[in-house]
Amino acid sequence: MADTALTTPPRSPLAPYADRLAAATRTSQGAVRLAELPFLAQVNVRLDAKGGAADAVGLALGLQLPLEPNTAVRAGESTALWLGPDEWLVVGPPGSERDLENRIRAAAGEEPVAVTDVSAQRTTLLVSGPSARDLLAHGCALDLHPRAFGSGRCAQTTLGRTQVVLVARDEPGAGFWVLVRSSFAGYLTDWLLDAATEYI
Repeated sequence: MADTALTTPPRSPLAPYADRLAAATRTSQGAVRLAELPFLAQVNVRLDAKGGAADAVGLALGLQLPLEPNTAVRAGESTALWLGPDEWLVVGPPGSERDLENRIRAAAGEEPVAVTDVSAQRTTLLVSGPSARDLLAHGCALDLHPRAFGSGRCAQTTLGRTQVVLVARDEPGAGFWVLVRSSFAGYLTDWLLDAATEYI
């Protein structure tokens, strides 16, 4: 039987941009910090928020699935993002997607649930620094003021005409996650680097 294991390590869609992102961060003298967070586990979950499976899945993950629209809940290394009344995206460290899937399915038991590993669909850009909100505001129609989009908020929106999931991280100074489809990641990174020239 042929060996189907990967013989080369996976390559992020933004690997060619690593040096440019680091250079923009250095040149801005900390005003903006740009980096890719490659290979984060991303598992899409759909279930009845009012059913028993929601509480069971939350217990299995060690966090409560958020029920308030456009909010994110983090516990340890996992974050659950509200995407809709019966839909969440669970984000975890690289390589944890199979474990997350198994825990969610086991917790749901016989309750109807859809669990889909979408880790390869998107990559994640980290945008942080004192000018991060201003940088993102150049291409996002959301009100990104902390009163409207403070830590622990998330939204499906567009940034630079690209569909993204935007997450305001809940750690002090942690900035934003920008989850973008891999096929649009290069375009969006070019857009961010161009917009960041204002701070260089």
